[in-house]
Amino acid sequence: MVVSTASIDTRLAAGGRRRTAQRVVVAEALASAKRALSAQELYDRIRETHPTIGRATVYRALEQQVEDRMASRFERDGHVSAYIACDAEHHHHLVCTNCQRVDDVAEDVVAPMLASVGRRHDFAVDHAALDFYGLCARCRGKRR
Repeated sequence: MVVSTASIDTRLAAGGRRRTAQRVVVAEALASAKRALSAQELYDRIRETHPTIGRATVYRALEQQVEDRMASRFERDGHVSAYIACDAEHHHHLVCTNCQRVDDVAEDVVAPMLASVGRRHDFAVDHAALDFYGLCARCRGKRR
């Protein structure tokens, strides 16, 4: 996901967060990742260019991004969380359990299911976050 510094600043402000160099560094590093990363993986990546950043700072910044819908958290095997940058409005994903690739699921695919759930259970759904876990086409091809 390509995210500009201006976009990060706007989203931090929308979440009521003060812009700090550390928050921006964490947001930019996560946004540039091609797959979901654990907090430790992201911390290791950031330390290559920002050796003084603290582990707790990275963990806190990630949790704040999840709260502010700048990132989504996924569960990996062994109860390890992984994170990926996301749009504020979009929260449906396909997560490859092998390579950790994360792809978006279009809202028009999920909307009929949400409408059906609402009708069947007489429930007004105001938002949803769906994550589908499995193998991407590339990883399925490698296993054949």
